[in-house]
Amino acid sequence: MISLEWVKDYIDISDQDLNELAVKITEAGINVEKVITNHIDHLVIGKVVTCVDHPDSDHLHLCQVDVGNDELQQIVCGAPNVREGLKVIVALPGAVLPGDFVIKASKIRGVESNGMICALYELGLEEKTDESYARGIEELSDDAPIGKDPLVYLGLESTLYELDIHKHRNNDCYYHIGFAYEIAAILNRKVTLPDCSYQEESDSVDKHFSLDVETSKCPYYLAKMVTDVKIGESPEFIQRRLIAAGMRPINNVVDISNYVMLEFGQPLHFFDKDTLGNHILVRDAKEGEEVVTLDGKNRILRSSDIVITDGEKPVCVAGVMGGENTEVTDTTKNILIEAAIFDAVSIRYTAAHLDLRSEASIRYGKGLNYEYTLMAINRACHLLEKYAGAKVLSGMVSHDVVDKSEKVVEFIPEQVDKMLGIRITEDDMRYELERLDFPYTLENGKFRVVIPKRRLDIDPNVNDIAEEIGRLYGYQKLVSTLPKVGIRRGEYVGDVKYRKAVSKRLRGLGFNEVKTYTLVSPDMSQKFDYEGKEKAILPNPMSTDKSIVRTTLIPSLLNVYQYNKARKVEDIMIYEVSKTYDKNYKEESKICFLMKGNYIVNPWKGSIPCDFYLMKGFVEDILTYFGFQNRYNFEVGAIPDMHPGKSCRILLDRKPIGILGRVHPNVCKDDVYVCEISLQSLMQKVKPLKYKEASKYPTIMKDAAFVVSREVSSSEIEATIKKAGGRLLNSIHVFDVYEGEHVKEGMKSIAYNLLFMADDRTLTDEEVMQVFNRIIDKVVSTHDAQLRDK
Repeated sequence: MISLEWVKDYIDISDQDLNELAVKITEAGINVEKVITNHIDHLVIGKVVTCVDHPDSDHLHLCQVDVGNDELQQIVCGAPNVREGLKVIVALPGAVLPGDFVIKASKIRGVESNGMICALYELGLEEKTDESYARGIEELSDDAPIGKDPLVYLGLESTLYELDIHKHRNNDCYYHIGFAYEIAAILNRKVTLPDCSYQEESDSVDKHFSLDVETSKCPYYLAKMVTDVKIGESPEFIQRRLIAAGMRPINNVVDISNYVMLEFGQPLHFFDKDTLGNHILVRDAKEGEEVVTLDGKNRILRSSDIVITDGEKPVCVAGVMGGENTEVTDTTKNILIEAAIFDAVSIRYTAAHLDLRSEASIRYGKGLNYEYTLMAINRACHLLEKYAGAKVLSGMVSHDVVDKSEKVVEFIPEQVDKMLGIRITEDDMRYELERLDFPYTLENGKFRVVIPKRRLDIDPNVNDIAEEIGRLYGYQKLVSTLPKVGIRRGEYVGDVKYRKAVSKRLRGLGFNEVKTYTLVSPDMSQKFDYEGKEKAILPNPMSTDKSIVRTTLIPSLLNVYQYNKARKVEDIMIYEVSKTYDKNYKEESKICFLMKGNYIVNPWKGSIPCDFYLMKGFVEDILTYFGFQNRYNFEVGAIPDMHPGKSCRILLDRKPIGILGRVHPNVCKDDVYVCEISLQSLMQKVKPLKYKEASKYPTIMKDAAFVVSREVSSSEIEATIKKAGGRLLNSIHVFDVYEGEHVKEGMKSIAYNLLFMADDRTLTDEEVMQVFNRIIDKVVSTHDAQLRDK
């Protein structure tokens, strides 16, 4: 809340309509959410001419009240302090009091009443308490002018702006002088700073007090001392302004500290010097250290907090709230004034974990201007001297390691024009910088601007300066234009491109996409740990079943399978493409899919069940789709939680990129097949596809069946066949695998269909048989095989 009556102390706005000014401020980038005024129509000062008892009540009074222009109004009043000759506040018919209470002419116990004699709490100007209720109606001085506005007479009529301040805007709009600079920029007027002068005693603060700072979180600390303070009520104008800002007046000393904070944005803290002692040590709190704050609550501190101590025990939680042990009381005579700057991030964390969001912590948490820190402590001395009879000791104890280097921006006008998208003349830029009160020079068409210390939200770059110039120049002057950009084909990039591609392929193969949580339970995190990655464990998980960041998607898909199985879904084909993370939060995208049941259901001609080879075929389809034909193969090996006889690793360029196979019966008794592939491994350039004209010459097919040991894989035999077949061998297909009668124990028969073809001629039986026999001899010798049925 910003009080416009207060702002008038620093800038002349007497000629401004405050509602219109609010619009100008909003257009300049500071959103005035609401204009609040306590003005009430039909509210006048009246004088009770006669006051007699009501004829039908033992506590009501019948009053004739002069409300101006020699006009008397009859009003029934129940206040115990109403009497003849008293000047009062009168709400005439038509007045609307707080709570939408409309004053109307009425009859009270049969007697006509044309208005209401008011107490301050009925006008919303003070809190309704037992004390204020017992006090009755407000009694005005004898010099109060009859018929005039009582709020103007009392100095209580005020206009407040409720601001909606952007989170990136600094603390300057949280205090009245800062807001006065904002108005000054809009109206092109100058700000007059308040009087900070005072008389110093010959006695020096150095003789009474010493300071040590042992934390890097306090770059600036100032302290002054005043004596012979007289505690009492604050001046009326201070009380009114604090109430308007939502603060309760306490006494002149406490009120002055709050008043200066709302004026300069710099929180102050007043210590009772006699209970504090002669030394202050600013340090980091000790873990578990305790202090009782001014609200009477015991606070347990963390080592990340900052404390003000008397050398031993804490006397204040720095930047948040003072301690009860050095509180200023009615008997306080000597005060030590603290004005400091603390690390903003640390103050925000302290306020959060103590659940103690004070007016001071809000301002400390946004950062402070060291120039105003000095002005604020001098302003406090001025006010204490003037309104509390304080004597100000000479000198000041300080700790100062603040970086005071200037923030300077150099730019040419074209840079600002380019960012705003409009043409602003050089003279207009000079005009806006002068309105902002930003010192600048202009040489050879280049501006050199010095950013004032009060604007901590502006960084030394041309972007921020362009924003300031633009908002004052007027966003409404920006001209809408269509962008001129080159047109190019839109496409996905990075891992999004590959995720979209693989999802489209899997959906085309009949899979349904699922989404599962990245966080899993400790039991799930141990399943299918085929990569052996260290897991990231959350320090404060919401629940145990979501406490570990997963490194594999397989357990999550198994949970989805179990969910569907419990709902009688028999044929399940699902997939997920998602990120996994190791202990160091290094991310890796993975593709995982799961099958169970029938791939194709056809009761008439027979269904196609899901098995290892169908899953393997899907993997080959995806790898071929991404352009890795002839670069991948499969390797048998032990894989955790996978069936040892129906699982393998997937290799790309001889490097493992995933696994596939049946889930081990110990994990899931059902015939469930899973596959997981690293998407990152597929995100690489591949050679462009080569198109080859189909041969117009006939092909020759030959079949061969080899009996080999069960330990020999078909891929090994295929590699041998391909090498021996040379260029005439066009393709190899396995069409039968047999174990049983007529095949020895520990052996198996694998039958291959070989297709021979040439691009430039028709092959003869002789040359095909020559190659065919070479293939047979090579397989027999290499793999200790036998040609079946030979």
